[in-house]
Amino acid sequence: MAEAATAERILVVGPAWVGDMVMAQSLFKTLKARQPRARIGVVAPAWSRPILERMAEVDEVAGLEVGHGEFGWATRRQLAAELRGRFDRAIILPRSWKAALVPFLARIPRRVGFTGEQRYGLLNERRHLDKTVLDQTVKRFVALGLPADEAAGGDFALPRPALRLDSDNLAQLQERLGLSARPAIAMMPGAEYGPAKQWPLAYFRELAEALVARGHEVRVMGGPKDAAAGDEIAEGIEGVHNLCGKTRLGDAVDLLADCAQAVTNDSGLMHVAAAAGTRIQAVYGSSSPAYTPPLTPDADIHYLALECSPCFQRTCPLGHTNCLNQLSPQRLLRAILAASDPASS
Repeated sequence: MAEAATAERILVVGPAWVGDMVMAQSLFKTLKARQPRARIGVVAPAWSRPILERMAEVDEVAGLEVGHGEFGWATRRQLAAELRGRFDRAIILPRSWKAALVPFLARIPRRVGFTGEQRYGLLNERRHLDKTVLDQTVKRFVALGLPADEAAGGDFALPRPALRLDSDNLAQLQERLGLSARPAIAMMPGAEYGPAKQWPLAYFRELAEALVARGHEVRVMGGPKDAAAGDEIAEGIEGVHNLCGKTRLGDAVDLLADCAQAVTNDSGLMHVAAAAGTRIQAVYGSSSPAYTPPLTPDADIHYLALECSPCFQRTCPLGHTNCLNQLSPQRLLRAILAASDPASS
């Protein structure tokens, strides 16, 4: 009982993107591995709760109901009042000034984060971010959970995210959505950042036709904003289901785990699929697989590494998007078939 009473209470201010929130589980796993009795709370936007609830390491979610780009002073102050006196340490993953505000107002004694946006008063343990050492998003997250001297060299373990599955929910989804028992391939055509990360829809459609012809079911997945893209891929092809906007984020975990493979841009759902245990066929255009790779060994990376790549732009500054247009559907099909039957490759 004494050990439980002295277990550290850690508040993590989580990131604002789906993929980053999935990668944050590597930090949560690191904290729990070192302190199994530690209690982890996460300050996070409401949309992320279904993902955090699939992480065994998270004990509490403190919802921050603030719109994108909104400061939300009153909301942050109210949440801080609710958290006051309940945590010993805060780890602030985003580098913005406002991200550090809630732990400061909650008077959490230790508040650690990377130096950024003049947060000198809000953090009392500011760390320099050496991007050459911490060259991946997931490394930066895990480093903030380690002692500074241990994190400095960048040579530490990165536990892979693994989301909890719900077989009962999957069965209900299969019935409601009219899915078949054929081996399923997921397709995620969206990428929140912009078109320079999005493989052409015509390529997705061509690949979907080829997969259906070989006995697969195809599930096009994404949010409501991806519904039109899903229609463009699925229209008129029996065996291709446009599920964009028809499922919740938690449902996506179970539906992706039920897929043999997932064809995806560098997007949040790519990281969800990896954490659900699905084999990944990841297409990279303007971004870099070295910086935000799917955190699984079960992945094929499709990246041309052109002279202009990665540019990290929302739209192609040269106007041709060759980094994606020159990645053919035939290349993806060969990779999918080889992963389905390694003996044939």
